[in-house]
Amino acid sequence: METEPGARHAMSIDVEEFFQVWALRNHYARADWDRLPSRVVESTDRLLELMGATGTHATFFTLGWVAERHPDLIRRIVAEGHELASHGYDHQLVREMSEQAFREDLMRSKDLLEQAGKVEVTGYRAPNFSIDSSTPWAYEALLDAGYRYSSSSHPVANDHYGDVRGERHPHRRDGIVELPVTVLPVGGRNLPCAGGGYFRILPYRWTRFALARTVREPGARTMFYLHPWEVDPGQPRPDRLEFKTRIRHYTRLSKCASMLKDLMQRFTWDRIDRVYARELGR
Repeated sequence: METEPGARHAMSIDVEEFFQVWALRNHYARADWDRLPSRVVESTDRLLELMGATGTHATFFTLGWVAERHPDLIRRIVAEGHELASHGYDHQLVREMSEQAFREDLMRSKDLLEQAGKVEVTGYRAPNFSIDSSTPWAYEALLDAGYRYSSSSHPVANDHYGDVRGERHPHRRDGIVELPVTVLPVGGRNLPCAGGGYFRILPYRWTRFALARTVREPGARTMFYLHPWEVDPGQPRPDRLEFKTRIRHYTRLSKCASMLKDLMQRFTWDRIDRVYARELGR
């Protein structure tokens, strides 16, 4: 282990199909989703096998759309001791929805997940971290829908999400506990260090170094995230991809699983509701 004794890290997985990614939405129309090859079960199973081999537990932020079509996958996630949470129904960005549409999306995804998993769903992550200053009603809507926490903030400089001035630590918003994805502050800037495309694109040693640094303070914890499609190098590739999209989505897909396994073995990981039990009042 590279962390101090007792340090805790939250592992989170955003469960979605490869064709539901925001960066590919101009290549895969929603109307075509049910005609495209589903790969989410196979790729999520690979993550579950990695977790079983390393004694890792995680929180799976899962689309209601996936639960509706693959309830057996939801049952396996729960049966293997992981936390089930919501990623919305079909990966619509919160800032592109009306308040009423968002409330309906929250309830629909929660109901589908709870029906499949037979457990209460109290956590939520907005697709593409899309809760921001344009959605002042979002946290109240989450509370009204029966959620207790959100992990919808990633305070980094990014061209399609994030707020570099955002709070880095757990905080409460309109009755909901917000648990941001971890960043490392260096020279007045927040540097990404805890998953997603940054995990695959940046040198792996950076993630190891940064995660070890973030837990130097007593009681500090981290929030890491990844997607099942990031361990699926065989996924289809649409034609005429923009260079930036090609780099973001396909860099080191073939190496991601081995890097993740090493990371799981080096650090102590658990599901969000246990890592952040104090903030959640559990």
